[in-house]
Amino acid sequence: MGKTGGKNQKNKKRISRDLEKEKGELIFKEIGQEYAQILRMLGNGRCETYCFDGIKRLCHIRGKMRKKIWINIGDIVLIGIRDFQDQKGDIILKYSSGEARSLKAYGELPSSIQINHNENPEQDKIKNSFFDEGFDFEYQENLISE
Repeated sequence: MGKTGGKNQKNKKRISRDLEKEKGELIFKEIGQEYAQILRMLGNGRCETYCFDGIKRLCHIRGKMRKKIWINIGDIVLIGIRDFQDQKGDIILKYSSGEARSLKAYGELPSSIQINHNENPEQDKIKNSFFDEGFDFEYQENLISE
């Protein structure tokens, strides 16, 4: 077998192809599609999403995206709403944080959403407990004076 031209040449080719795909233009929603944010990962290629039309939907990660594009809690995605089941949909595309900010600037996404909010509530509790180690002296003085 012939060599590919040195160390990690295949890897460099793959990375350059991935970068070319990301430089494409921003894809907007069409009829029968909706923007959504991932609420929970349910397993087996399914997740619970909050669509920005105000409905929570159970969505399925399509096979083309599975194991290639990793989807996390808090990600902004484009889903295709099923014609025969309004409460279910299929994830078509995952937006990067930069693309999501662009969509927000164009007015496609509501201004109230947090784009970089990817943390689990459990991690949030740990952070809050770490910073709540101080004492509240007023509260303790009230207990003593009573």
